[in-house]
Amino acid sequence: MDVIKERHSVRQYTEKKIEMEKRTELNALADKINSDTRMHIQILYDEPKCFDGIMAHYGNFSNVKNYIALVGPSTNGMEEKAGYYGEQLVLKAQEMGLNTCWVALSHGKSAAAVGKGEKLFCLIALGYGVNQGCAHKSKAMEEVCKVTGTMPDWFKKGMEAALLAPTALNQQKFCFTLEGDTVTAKVRGMGFYTKVDLGIVKYHFELAAGVKVL
Repeated sequence: MDVIKERHSVRQYTEKKIEMEKRTELNALADKINSDTRMHIQILYDEPKCFDGIMAHYGNFSNVKNYIALVGPSTNGMEEKAGYYGEQLVLKAQEMGLNTCWVALSHGKSAAAVGKGEKLFCLIALGYGVNQGCAHKSKAMEEVCKVTGTMPDWFKKGMEAALLAPTALNQQKFCFTLEGDTVTAKVRGMGFYTKVDLGIVKYHFELAAGVKVL
């Protein structure tokens, strides 16, 4: 929870390079995710071109020279997986003293390899931030969950973590439901990148609650 609370979106970065030992650790996690799933996640270092165009400047990004490319099969369910596993890398980076920002459209052409039948779902800016970012506004917990009876402490912890998760345009268009001991989560309403967001919030909930979300 400390890492979750400390992590905020950062769009401006310093010139400091990511050390080799940190690159090795992040690469190892990406490789493990790729071997355990059908993802094709790639981490690009010292590659400034992707965030050096009009779209990146419009998104207020500056000096982004490293990023994580969330690539995977363009099949059902993979957008959610991109969010779920991408957030694993985000929190690992935060734990290592790095900063990140999920990026949907505010970037140029990625240098990531996207094979036949694959799709680039999202990018994550990566590096040493000029600052540590700031907390986003959150909805009230009762707006994003349904519980019959008294809310268990473990479920409340999970929801607190889910509300701290980054979502596109801070939409927080998700809903968790507790029935017995079973937790389910789904997208509520329409919005950009809501399926990716669902994967991100599920990962946060599971980390804090210690319970799998269906």
